[in-house]
Amino acid sequence: MSFPYLRPRRLRKNKYLRDLVAETRISPRDFIYPIFVKEGISEPEEIDAMPGQYRWPLEKVHEIVGKALDVGVHNILIFGIPSEKDELGSSAYSSDGIVQKAVRKIRKEFGNEVVIHTDVCLCHYTSHGHCGLLTKKCRDGFCEHVVDNDPTLELLAKVAVSHAEAGADVVAPSSMMDGMVRAIREALDRAGFTDVAIMSYAAKYASAFYGPFRAAADNAPAHGDRRTYQMDPRNGEEALKEVNLDIEEGADILMVKPALSYLDVIKRVKDTFPYYPLAAYNVSGEYSMVKFAARNGLVDEKKIILEILHSIRRAGADIVITYHAIEASEWLKEGLDIDLF
Repeated sequence: MSFPYLRPRRLRKNKYLRDLVAETRISPRDFIYPIFVKEGISEPEEIDAMPGQYRWPLEKVHEIVGKALDVGVHNILIFGIPSEKDELGSSAYSSDGIVQKAVRKIRKEFGNEVVIHTDVCLCHYTSHGHCGLLTKKCRDGFCEHVVDNDPTLELLAKVAVSHAEAGADVVAPSSMMDGMVRAIREALDRAGFTDVAIMSYAAKYASAFYGPFRAAADNAPAHGDRRTYQMDPRNGEEALKEVNLDIEEGADILMVKPALSYLDVIKRVKDTFPYYPLAAYNVSGEYSMVKFAARNGLVDEKKIILEILHSIRRAGADIVITYHAIEASEWLKEGLDIDLF
């Protein structure tokens, strides 16, 4: 008997054999594709900070949805960019808001061929750029504006119901307000939308990886930051607490955001709560780093994107929200995942 007896290389000698024994697989069915819809424009605007991504006018949003469907991506996540903002973010819950109009248009165009997820937050719609209502609090002569949690819940519930009325299948609260899932679930049920699911941004970190998104959506805070309500990047155990709370409040799908710097959190959440669908958001900064590195010839774009998406799935995510969804699906359709690995 020759040594070594076990030779793992035996299963690596041919690309089709490697594919046969691969532990992790990705498919267009695993992806949710984020789409920006903007009021007041007539043509798509390329986002400088996110090469290959666009702000879509309402009249043409069906074009990008159709492109996603053509490659097998049937799940989309809608973000609205309004033409006007105010302190209450009132256009977020208006029946004539940009998200509501986009949902109705997409539903009319594609029926049930597309699953429409909508981002439920106020930061795109408030003049101050925060994810909730601001209130002035003073102590010992020092005053500051802080996000007032409980009154914000009422508005988030209104946003979610307005999205459901427009035809959304899944609402995705992203503000990280305490109690947001329960407030939304109760409001949806009262309004008769018991079949509308909630995909909660359960563990959303106060990350530096959101920079390109904030440029795309014009939603950076006018003052201060979001560290008082988004999670501290140094914490892992806290993510399990946040996820557990959202489960108790009625979340149907959980989410960890961002993905790449938090693969350990994805794994811990999946190991702790294995029976709940888990999404991971491959965010704008992660996307843009790859795109700019590829533009400068520093990385093999296709290889690195597919490697990233496999790593997110390998960590335990059942669903990947990614700006790479369409291009990756095209490559998968062509069988490039086999050729690249």
